[in-house]
Amino acid sequence: MALSDVRSVPRNEQGIALVTGILKQRFGDRFQNGQAIREQHGHTTTYIPNQAPDGVVFPDSAQEVQEVVRACAEHRVPVIAFGTGTSLEGHVNAPGGGISLDTSRMNRVLAVHADDLDCIVEPGVTRQALNDYLRDTGLFFPIDPGANASLGGMAATRASGTNAVRYGTMRENVLALTAVLADGTLIRTGRRAKKSSAGYDLTRLMVGSEGTLGIITSLTLKLYGIPQAISGGVCPFPSVETACNAVIATIQSGVPVARIELVNQLQMRAMKNYSKLEYPETPCLFVEFHGSDSGVSEQAETFGEIAAEFGGGPFQWTKVAEERARLWKARHDSYWSNFTLRPGAKGLSTDVCVPISRLAECIKETEADIAEMGLIAPIVGHVGDGNFHVMVLMDPNDPAEIALTEKFVARLNRRAIAMDGTCTGEHGIGQGKVGFLEYEIGAGVEVMRAIKATLDPHGILNPGKIF
Repeated sequence: MALSDVRSVPRNEQGIALVTGILKQRFGDRFQNGQAIREQHGHTTTYIPNQAPDGVVFPDSAQEVQEVVRACAEHRVPVIAFGTGTSLEGHVNAPGGGISLDTSRMNRVLAVHADDLDCIVEPGVTRQALNDYLRDTGLFFPIDPGANASLGGMAATRASGTNAVRYGTMRENVLALTAVLADGTLIRTGRRAKKSSAGYDLTRLMVGSEGTLGIITSLTLKLYGIPQAISGGVCPFPSVETACNAVIATIQSGVPVARIELVNQLQMRAMKNYSKLEYPETPCLFVEFHGSDSGVSEQAETFGEIAAEFGGGPFQWTKVAEERARLWKARHDSYWSNFTLRPGAKGLSTDVCVPISRLAECIKETEADIAEMGLIAPIVGHVGDGNFHVMVLMDPNDPAEIALTEKFVARLNRRAIAMDGTCTGEHGIGQGKVGFLEYEIGAGVEVMRAIKATLDPHGILNPGKIF
């Protein structure tokens, strides 16, 4: 499927009219259907066209989520969960219209169990808000996708980010959750125990389901102790290949790296433009280590020695929090920095993930495609786990550029899958990658369809996504 061919879903005009009336009467000002707010709750972050819902409701509790879903179920109206809208593959679009269920008012930290290293939060809590709340406990939640996303949205899309190489992804860090199913039933998928063999793993089924199987109403999350010391810095390399080889050697050497991020030459140019970094305009690794004061110094020195073996360096590192914060802010602002390369353009951000041994090859071939097609497309990657992102800067009003971009993305996805990787390491399928899921997992898609049909027989939960 072409990226511009976002999946359409038949509209139920009569049902939509009935439900919008019901929700307006029940929720008053917490139901909005003005054009501006509806468009804000459609897809806004990348090139995929906006498909606005017919109304937006702001529930305060799981019980109110149940009310909304029951009304939508009775009248066969789509309902799309919305966190902060930072997803990149059209997850929050409403191709058949319907109701956007905004969880931003469900933003309470319900419990912190410091002795057990876990907490319970509502889905509208953002990762930054949780870590601000936890600051005085000596604990933190490590999953960091870059954007200040909601934790419910992060679970729904199985987010990961810069810390995944050490702390894992949302899949490994959600112990349990509660969710409202398509008929309005509220289920609990587990308890706070660190492991369980009790039946099917419903938690993992919901994590990554992109709002198509249920609407998350609370999450039980793992927490970690804030490291005693952190060191980190930036190391330039003569090529992407040498940088990737240094990553492989670092991991194989058992160095407990917490973050290891690659930016290619073009991405570094954009970051220098935007964040005024004073590093060479070459491929670079952004690296961070967590541990004891002596441990992080030793790890940084060991990494510097490994990097030098591959022609990298000098590795400039620091333990000063303010200096590290500036580096990682520049990394997190890489999305916005890219627009300095082509002012006025629209960005299409895509990602793939491959076994780390194939990473250098995959990026090298991808850069060759970019050059061959004449695209402006910087690359940044969570290279510790083989995941990288490409952002193509394009004119959305130029059909030739759209076609070229779609050709590039299709080639990238197929290359990653051919290398025994995946068409998405963390963005999810949404609308943008529907055409590649079956190519990746084959008949497994029919099993997914069967699960969807069982839990959501009328197809009201975020329709037009994944399949």
